[in-house]
Amino acid sequence: MADPTGPPQHSFTGILKDIEGQNPHKRSEDGSLGREEHDTLSEKASSYRRSKPPSLDIDKSRPQDFDGELSTDNVLPSAAVQKKIEEYLVLDSNGKSRTFKSLYAGNNKARRVLIIFIRHFFCGNCQEYIRTLSQHITPDSLLRLPISTFITVVGCGDPALIDMYAKETGCQFPIYTDPTRSLFDALGMVKTLNMGNKPAYAKKSTSRGIFDSIVQGLKHVPKGLALKSGDHRQVGGEFLYEPFQVSTPITTPQEEQHPQFGTLERPGNGNGKAKADEERVEEKQITWCHRMKTTRDHAEIPELLEVLGLDSQAHNPDIKDEKRWQEAARERKGTGVTMVPEMKRLSQAARQSAEQSHDL
Repeated sequence: MADPTGPPQHSFTGILKDIEGQNPHKRSEDGSLGREEHDTLSEKASSYRRSKPPSLDIDKSRPQDFDGELSTDNVLPSAAVQKKIEEYLVLDSNGKSRTFKSLYAGNNKARRVLIIFIRHFFCGNCQEYIRTLSQHITPDSLLRLPISTFITVVGCGDPALIDMYAKETGCQFPIYTDPTRSLFDALGMVKTLNMGNKPAYAKKSTSRGIFDSIVQGLKHVPKGLALKSGDHRQVGGEFLYEPFQVSTPITTPQEEQHPQFGTLERPGNGNGKAKADEERVEEKQITWCHRMKTTRDHAEIPELLEVLGLDSQAHNPDIKDEKRWQEAARERKGTGVTMVPEMKRLSQAARQSAEQSHDL
């Protein structure tokens, strides 16, 4: 009889747990799987993919997981919610903590920051999303905008998997994790296993994506990380932080300090210096957001280009993906009003000023 508290038998997590429990893995001196053992595990994953069980052990207590798109919305988080989550903690790849606010505000931060919340670290759909995004949007292109802009990625798994994720996706942006999923919950992101329609950013077939995810998980069995990629039902979204005004002054860059994990204490030397520094930090708010309704429902790249203020015409997809890209360019998933119009006016004014100087 299936364990009612465990993952479904033929789910991604269930397969990993089953295989992990059946195999006392032989390791090489560096702790990695040997070639023969790796091939064996890959074949087991293939057999699971090819098998057609007579019945699937689906958790009937969560029917919404498979009943189509969830009825979530893209209403901007309230000011109270935005204030509350400022002190929530995230972890970097070394397991060091920092406040969520430090990702988008403070010294040496871009004035506009898009926070992308992804699913578990083995999710092939989200990996394809970040991989495609990294091909079309670079840190240099964002920092050259009239108002400095940047991107940060937040997952929900073990921080020890962050470096793997960055390597697999070619992500050029910082990646953090919220293992408690407190930010996901507070910002209204939901849970589902429904895949929805295939997005333009997805290049692999569904079966190939699932197979690759399982193999990734199996590679991390020796390190005890196969089941620590994050909640597989959790989906994410995108949230853009911008300053209240275009002309808001920026503070002088200083060395960043971070509170200890499990505390809400602000760094300082006891004389109020930390509080004074905080008061000079440029305040920001969420001006645009999108919450995923399915496991592959991230805002499409053409929409992100528009939201960030980049020229979408300068980013051409592969010919085989052109039709889906054009369809994605016509669709808008997120809601909000950004600073892009003001940024365009700044660019136009700068060009006119340069032309006048050239004429003189």
